[in-house]
Amino acid sequence: MAEKDDYDDLLHKYSHLFYRYPLRLVHGIPLMEPIANQWDPIENFQARPDDLIISTYPKAGTTWMQETVDLILNKDDLEKANRAPIHVRIPFLEICSPPPIPSGVDKLVNAPSPRVIKTHLPFQLVPKSFWENNCKMIYVARNAKDNLVSYYFFDQMNLTQPDPGSWEEYLTKFMEGKVAWGSWYDHVRRYWDEKDNHRILYVFYEDMKKDLAREIHRVKDFLQVDLPEDIVQKIVHKATFEIMKENPMANYETVPSSIFDKSKSSFMRKGTVGDWKNYFTVAQREAFDAHYQEKMKGTDLHFQEE
Repeated sequence: MAEKDDYDDLLHKYSHLFYRYPLRLVHGIPLMEPIANQWDPIENFQARPDDLIISTYPKAGTTWMQETVDLILNKDDLEKANRAPIHVRIPFLEICSPPPIPSGVDKLVNAPSPRVIKTHLPFQLVPKSFWENNCKMIYVARNAKDNLVSYYFFDQMNLTQPDPGSWEEYLTKFMEGKVAWGSWYDHVRRYWDEKDNHRILYVFYEDMKKDLAREIHRVKDFLQVDLPEDIVQKIVHKATFEIMKENPMANYETVPSSIFDKSKSSFMRKGTVGDWKNYFTVAQREAFDAHYQEKMKGTDLHFQEE
């Protein structure tokens, strides 16, 4: 358990060094300043053929898929799955923190194979070595309106990302792609377009909500892990939103409040489909839908909004 304790101790010890970082463009994509400042080691990261990448736009079900994958790979061994917080078990490729807290790259370089890696990078910024090594990737996509609402509340509580401002301001920023990791539209579309050119399993958040067992079967088959049905059902139970929300190894409870201000919002908030209806006015919905139709023109990628 040393890894867990060391990393959490560093986060707490140096949490005063964190602040709301401005965004800087990296190849046209807005990323948090520490990531932009240390871009070379990320761009030149050396993948291994047995690496597995979990990629998402922020707040699209990343932690949910990470926990699901970890349970599948460990065949529901709860002791292994609870060995450390999720951000320690599955390092975040591009994250950069103030020294001496190790970056995602620092943690991954010395990690034993096979590595499971999290990223929010749009397709074109994923280090080329992943594609050259024909690595497997699981991509999770969530409908734009729910994704936006979740990201808005996350940016209120995450004190390392730019202040989200008012709901109206954030809505505009999201539509214009002026949030960390850029445009939702470009992100989901590009991975969709590339899914048949690489070993990419494209999963929808809404499908996971509708039938988690079916999606777990898809993931385990993609990962070529044999599991008896009773183990699959146990994983389904442990990977539900309600169970994960209470699990300190999955809910980011161990991150200090000076980084994640949980008085603003919990990391795992509602996990529902259709929550956007509680926030969009009729006028905002109409404007968003018109903009959405324009941005998603010409794609056969479709989402469920309720």
